[in-house]
Amino acid sequence: MDLDALAAARAAEWDRLEALGRRSRLHGAEADELIERYQSAAADLAAIQSTAGETAVGTRLSILLGRARLRFAGRGSGGLTGVAAFFALRLPAALYRVRWLTVACAGAFVVVTALYWLWVANSPALLAVLSSQIDVDQLVNHDFVDYYSTYSGEAFSTLVWTNNAWVTAQCIAFGILGFYSPAVILQNAMNLGVQGALMGEYGRLDVFFGYLSPHGQLELTCVFVACAAGLQVFWAWVAPGPRTRLQALAEEGRAMFAIVVGLAIALLVSGLIEGWVTRQDWPWWIKTGIGTVALAGFLVVQWVAGRRAVKLGETGDLDAFEAGARRLVAG
Repeated sequence: MDLDALAAARAAEWDRLEALGRRSRLHGAEADELIERYQSAAADLAAIQSTAGETAVGTRLSILLGRARLRFAGRGSGGLTGVAAFFALRLPAALYRVRWLTVACAGAFVVVTALYWLWVANSPALLAVLSSQIDVDQLVNHDFVDYYSTYSGEAFSTLVWTNNAWVTAQCIAFGILGFYSPAVILQNAMNLGVQGALMGEYGRLDVFFGYLSPHGQLELTCVFVACAAGLQVFWAWVAPGPRTRLQALAEEGRAMFAIVVGLAIALLVSGLIEGWVTRQDWPWWIKTGIGTVALAGFLVVQWVAGRRAVKLGETGDLDAFEAGARRLVAG
């Protein structure tokens, strides 16, 4: 395609489209003309992008089309509507798309935790080495429980929330490297397996699960989702399909950013539970029940609302207009 020839042939039509797009008021005939010229220019843009990719001519035409679309489609119904759409559609869709990867990360975590637990619990030599390096008696009888009451509820909730939100954001941001998400799973599983084995060796499993289950259900699920989102970004780079790698990374990155926001909110809930509920001297079933309700709410958003959003065509990414012009691909 000769872009210069096309631009010269369509110059008058594109200029007219620009003029109509800039007008504050349009009467009936002008509105019809705007739509007709919009459709014609959109076909020109598709032809340019399919043959030449990103060009200055295509960029200018994309801007003209965007301005024209605002004239007949409007600018939306306000920020509150956008926020509602984000939480009702975009976020659930993004979470739903990584649901099976989340299950896989959770399964890997359970397996690795169990292996470390069995290894430590059935290895007297390893227990002796650990006992020589740390004060196990202090850990299982004092430090494990005292950790949850060292700070005030407000300070502790803020501390664990910011720390966990930062970790999950890193999982997604560095997920493109491929090894970061598995490393996070391995590290957390190893720590949990070793701590569980030590608490069990001293007959403190009731304390271990009693203090971990209220906040740990939602907190660990958030870690699994973050690792899954990181792997999703990595896979978009490895196997972009019919998209270019840059386009695949852009689309998945925008969708996974929605997950970052959702996890920050979920981890805030988890932090509040850890700061205010875990430390309480309540029956275990009350504290664990609160954590289970919080987890159930998150899973409803991911699996139920997410399935509905995906059926409506949501992917978690911005829509085509908000994301801007992109190159056409086959398939």
